Amino acid sequence: MNNCIFCQIVTRKIPSEILYENEHVISILDINPIHFGHALVFPKKHCRDFLDLPEESYKHILQAANIVTKALVKNLNLEGYNLFSNNGSIAGQSVFHFHLHITPRYSDDNIRFVLRLKEYPDGEMKRYGEILRHYINQQSEMK
Repeated sequence: MNNCIFCQIVTRKIPSEILYENEHVISILDINPIHFGHALVFPKKHCRDFLDLPEESYKHILQAANIVTKALVKNLNLEGYNLFSNNGSIAGQSVFHFHLHITPRYSDDNIRFVLRLKEYPDGEMKRYGEILRHYINQQSEMK
């Protein structure tokens, strides 16, 4: 993907601050961090989002995230951290190459996720569960 910034980072066409790399994944510092140390982990092979991610990549992404997160926690005196991935424009994805964010957190950082939590009307949680389990079971049978 010639126009993908992350693919260009992998091929060294664009410079980046690489934290960790192996044959499958790379981790870099985010150029526009929420906090200093904000890191990204992504596969070297282009894939658009989480659902496009090859199953064999799951392990490599999480192992790299673990290595980088430990480095952040040990060296930046974090009080916590967020791991997240934005998938699709509506979810905030701006680079369409799957990536996992590792964001340092501090008690005084004034970052809040403002949520309007919902309650399922009577019987709706069960209905949603049935719909989703049916799909999951169908997919399992196809494997």
